Amino acid sequence: MHSPQERLLNVAARLFYSEGIHAVGIDRVIAEASVAKATLYAHFPSKAELVAAYLGRESSDWVEEATGRIDRTRPGTPAVHALFEMLHEHSLDPDYRGCPFINAAAEFPGPGPVSTQIALHRDRLRKVFSRALGPMADAPGMLDSIMALYGGAMSAAHLDHRPEVVLNAAAAAEVILVGQAS
Repeated sequence: MHSPQERLLNVAARLFYSEGIHAVGIDRVIAEASVAKATLYAHFPSKAELVAAYLGRESSDWVEEATGRIDRTRPGTPAVHALFEMLHEHSLDPDYRGCPFINAAAEFPGPGPVSTQIALHRDRLRKVFSRALGPMADAPGMLDSIMALYGGAMSAAHLDHRPEVVLNAAAAAEVILVGQAS
């Protein structure tokens, strides 16, 4: 059995991602998690803290999956390709709604625990992409360019309902990497 805190995070993650953070009220999260309001506030003093905890868990899960895929990259295959493959697989899900961090940033534009969690994730993202790119990450603009392709593909796959956009972005990343290696 999951702890009340885990149940709250599981319900919040499902609802916030599928319906939007502001569209989901705290009372609904409490009801679906089968906890008392006092339990919610004992773990998360505000909705923003609950959102930040949800994003923190999403970030940890993403980093774990991404680094695992990088570690399993076949010799001769650019490790960054594994990140695009992962994104493509996620974008095939009929419930795919793009990046939870971009979605949260749109709903929480100001400073606070949500923006802090988003910034932490962006730092983690840079480290993972830097690791995947290896020495090429140090080439001027390389890391930013590949991450921009990834972020754009993530959004476009959702907004256009076209997961193949991710494969196109992966091909563009490969062209950039080959050009840099030459």
